Amino acid sequence: MSALARVGSLAIVMLLAAGCAVPSWMPLIGKSKPSPDPGPPAASPSPSALAIPRERLPESAGVLDRVICVVNNDAITLYELDEAEAHFLYESKQQTTDGEARQQLRQRLLQSLIESRVQLQQAEREKIVVEDAEMTEQLAEIMKRVNVSSPRQFEDLLKTQGLTLDGVKKRLREQIMVQRVVRRKVTLRISVTEQEIDRYLHENRDKLETGLEFEARHILFLPEAGKGDEGWEAPRLKAQQVYALLLEGQNFKELAKKYSEDGSGKDGGSLGTLKRGELAPEIEAAILRLKPGESSSPFRSQVGYHLFHLDSRESLSAEALAQTRNQVRDILYRQKYDARLQEWLAEIKQRAIIDIRL
Repeated sequence: MSALARVGSLAIVMLLAAGCAVPSWMPLIGKSKPSPDPGPPAASPSPSALAIPRERLPESAGVLDRVICVVNNDAITLYELDEAEAHFLYESKQQTTDGEARQQLRQRLLQSLIESRVQLQQAEREKIVVEDAEMTEQLAEIMKRVNVSSPRQFEDLLKTQGLTLDGVKKRLREQIMVQRVVRRKVTLRISVTEQEIDRYLHENRDKLETGLEFEARHILFLPEAGKGDEGWEAPRLKAQQVYALLLEGQNFKELAKKYSEDGSGKDGGSLGTLKRGELAPEIEAAILRLKPGESSSPFRSQVGYHLFHLDSRESLSAEALAQTRNQVRDILYRQKYDARLQEWLAEIKQRAIIDIRL
C-alpha cells in the first residue's frame, strides 16, 4: 500500500476511534494524550481531510523502503517512519524540523511504531478476533461520518484519496484488536474507590474552593515600633487577655470595637466579604481552620497579633460537589490508566526482541 493510502487509512481509523468503547481520552496508537479538558469534540472531517497532501509524503519509496527495526519477526521500514513523521507534522500543523529536534521527533515516532507492533502482536497471541459483522457495522459508521450513503460511493471516495477498501479494513481491524487487548490488560484492571476520591478532595480542598466567599473579623494588636523582639511582648499579652474574655463568652464584635488597634475596630473588626486566595496564605489558613461562629487563639503574623472570628463560609453545593467528585474520579482514573499502560507496554517490550537498525 502507498504512503498516502496508509496515512489516509490511519486518518479514517482515528475518525472512527471516537465512537469505540474505550474512553476518548485514552492514548491510541501513535497518539499523545490530550489535556484533561479537551473542549467540544471536533466536527467530522470532510472527505478531503482524510488524507494528507501528497507533497507532505516521502517521494522515493525505492530508497526509503529499507528495514530500520525488527520487532520479533515484524519489520518496520524507513518508509513507515517517514510516513509517520509526515502524518505527525500534518496533524500538528508543524513545519519540517532539522537537526537534533528532528532526530528526537523521529526517535519518539519510532518508539510509537514499536509500541503499536508489540500491542498488535500481543492481541494476536491472545487470539483476539474481530467478527465480519462488527467490521461491517464500523465501516457503516465511518461512511456516515464522511457523508457517503453506499459502499460504492465509499470505495470511490477511497480511490480519490489513493486508498483501498482492503487497506482500510486491515487498519481498522488492527485498531480494534489493539483497543481490545488494551482494555483487557489495562482498562479492566484499574478502578477508583470512593476513599481515594475523599482523600484527593481533602488534600486539594484549598484549590477546589478557590474563589468561594467567606466573611471574617479580627482584633489586631500592633507591635511597639523600634523595640525589636521586645516590641512584640505587649501585643502578645494583650491578645491573650482579650482571648480570655472571649472564652468567658464576651461578644467578639464588641471586644473588637474596644481593643482592636486598626481601622476595622469601629466596624466590629469586620474584614468584609472575601474570596479564597485574597488574603495572605497563612492568615487565610488560620481563619478557615475555624468553624462558622468560632474564634481563634492569638495568631502572630508579620503585622501583629490577631484574634480571628469566622462569621460564615461558602461551601460547594451538593450539585457542585457531585460534579467535582466525578471530575476527581476522571483525574484519578487517567493517572492510574497512564501508569498501568506504561507499565504494561514496558512489560511486553521487555519480552519482545527489538532490533533497531536506524
